[in-house]
Amino acid sequence: ILRVTLLAEMLRLLMTIVTAPDLAGAYAQFTAQGLLYEPALLISLLALYVLAPLIRRIPYAAGLVLILAMVLVIVLVLQLGLRMLLPGQLSESLWRNALLAVTVSGALLAYLNWRHLRLSPSLAESRLMALQARIRPHFLFNTLNSVLGLIREDPKRAEAMLENLADLFRAVMADSRALVPFSQELELAKAYVAIEEIRFGPRLRVNWSCDAAPADALVPPLMLQPLVENAVLYGVAPLEAGALIRVEAYQDDLNLVVLVRNPIPEDAQIREGNRIALDNIRERLALHFDVEARLKVGAVNGEFVVSVRIPIKHGRAT
Repeated sequence: ILRVTLLAEMLRLLMTIVTAPDLAGAYAQFTAQGLLYEPALLISLLALYVLAPLIRRIPYAAGLVLILAMVLVIVLVLQLGLRMLLPGQLSESLWRNALLAVTVSGALLAYLNWRHLRLSPSLAESRLMALQARIRPHFLFNTLNSVLGLIREDPKRAEAMLENLADLFRAVMADSRALVPFSQELELAKAYVAIEEIRFGPRLRVNWSCDAAPADALVPPLMLQPLVENAVLYGVAPLEAGALIRVEAYQDDLNLVVLVRNPIPEDAQIREGNRIALDNIRERLALHFDVEARLKVGAVNGEFVVSVRIPIKHGRAT
């Protein structure tokens, strides 16, 4: 709805600028057209919402004809009504306005069809698998190197690390198209921290404040672990004394909010690996949730803060 509304207004503004003699005329024309254009747009969106079950059951071509015909009828009827209620306010041709509305509707339908094809399930699934594959190797190689270093010095700790690594392997090899419960993602992140605690010892400290989060809220797999990994690599590893990482999750209205905070070392910069991991998660969120989810990063009071907001969907992995 947001896309349709904004694009329709942009198209109307563009057409007004092209046809008007100057900017002042364009402003006057754009304002005057709003008397007809805005109600027609809102009524059309409402009609589409009501007719959605019917449109889904008919062929695509028939649906296009139905939508364009509906827009045509709405604009014509609305113009006739406005001319009766406000005579003299609509000076433009009845059929010109109707043709303009149908043209804008056709352009919007073409865009939405193109976007649907671009984000078709097969392409989206392929992209998700590629993104998942890119994020898998980082901590796996780091952990294997740590195990090799511990085998002779402390076999028991190396064995514990391998057990946690097995849990991580099972998670990263899971279906990248599926959403997983947040509780599962949280356990995965804790398993990763358990591995890193063997490497860093008392230098790594993590405060988990996630009891207020719905355990069955569905999230993309490997969403939290890379954020915690970034906090370890760029907030703990550079500091000789180590640091505290804070992970917080809670429900805010109908959204799940996840925050990961780590201190910013002096002269620290956002490294390429950090940016790639964040971009990876941001794109996977967009593929799963479109514009309903978002990821934000920023520095707050000497801390690097990553905030993820996801609409809550309860249930099993999907």
